[in-house]
Amino acid sequence: MLTADTSCKLQVARKAPLLACILYLASCICFALPAHAVNLDEHPVLRLLMDEMVSKHAFTHKELGDWLSQAEIREDIIEAIYRPKENLPWYEYRKLFVNDDRARRGLTFWKANAETVFRAGSEFGVPPEIIVAILGVETFYGRQGGRYRVLDALVTLTLRYPERSDFFRNQLIEFLLLARELGVSPLSIKGSYAGAMGIPQFIPSSYRSYAVDFDGDRKRDLTDIEDAVGSVANFLRQHGWKRDEPIVGEVKLDGSMYAWLENNGPEPRISIQHLSRYGILPVQRIDARQLAALLAFEGETTPIHRLGYNNFYVLTRYNRSKNYSMAIVELSEMLHKLYYGE
Repeated sequence: MLTADTSCKLQVARKAPLLACILYLASCICFALPAHAVNLDEHPVLRLLMDEMVSKHAFTHKELGDWLSQAEIREDIIEAIYRPKENLPWYEYRKLFVNDDRARRGLTFWKANAETVFRAGSEFGVPPEIIVAILGVETFYGRQGGRYRVLDALVTLTLRYPERSDFFRNQLIEFLLLARELGVSPLSIKGSYAGAMGIPQFIPSSYRSYAVDFDGDRKRDLTDIEDAVGSVANFLRQHGWKRDEPIVGEVKLDGSMYAWLENNGPEPRISIQHLSRYGILPVQRIDARQLAALLAFEGETTPIHRLGYNNFYVLTRYNRSKNYSMAIVELSEMLHKLYYGE
C-alpha cells in the first residue's frame, strides 16, 4: 500500500538520491531507542546492592562489578513498561489471546505433551486446560520467551522505574542468586522486558520459590516443557488453587445497588448470599456461602460482568491484571472444547 508519506519519500528520492538516503538514516537515528552500559560510579544504588550481596550472600565485588558493568540501561524497556498490553480495554486485549489460532496451537501443544499436562493436573489439582492456557498467553507455548537480557531489564527498571524500583531491586538480587544456583552467567539469560523467564515467564523470586523439577533430571529448567508445566501447576496450588472449585460464573444484575462493588478488586470477600442483597445474582446454582467478587470488564458498548471466585483470584497472583486472568479462563474454555471434542 502506497501511503502519502511513502509517496513523498519516493519523490525526494527521484530528485536527490543522496538527500533521500541521509533523511532516511536520520529518521532511523531519531526513532532508535538507545542503550548504554552502566557506569557503576554513577549509580550508588548498585554499589549498595553489591555491598549487600557480598555481606549477605558471599559474592565478591569483582564478579558483581564485572556483571553489572556489562549491563545496559535500555530505553525500549522503559517505554514497554509504561504501556503494558494489560492496560488495553478488555474487548481489545481479548482479541490478542482468545482467538482460534492460539487455541489451535494450544491443542497441538496439549496433545504433544498430554502425559505431562495430565500428570501435573492430577498432582497439583489444576485443570490441564488452565496450565496450557497460561503457557499460551505467556509465550505462545514457548515460541516467544523474550528477547531481552534479564540483567539489562532488572538493572534498567531498578534505576529508571521509580514507581517500583524497590520491587525490581529485590528481583535483581533474586536473579543473581538464581543464576548462581543454576550455575550460569547472569549475562546469558534472556526473558521479557520485565525480567520474566522461561516458557511460563516466572520472575526471579517466583522461579526460586515455585519452579519444580518435573522431569526428574535434578534441574529446575523453565526452558524445559515438563518443568514449565509442573511449575505453573505448583505456583497455582501454592497460591491457594482449590481442586474442582469454580473460577468464574455468569451473573444477573438486578437494580443499581451493585455499582459500588465493581471496583472492589478480584479477591472474593463477600458471600453469594450477601451479594444477592445488592441485586448480584449468580446464573449457575452455587452454594450461598461461597465467597465471590463482582468483576467488570470493558465491552465494546456496555460493561461485561462476571462473578470471580477463589480460583480466579489465584490467577491474579500470577499476573495482577484481571484482563489477563479472564483471558486465561476464556482460552482454557476453548482448549477444553477442542481437546474433548465438545
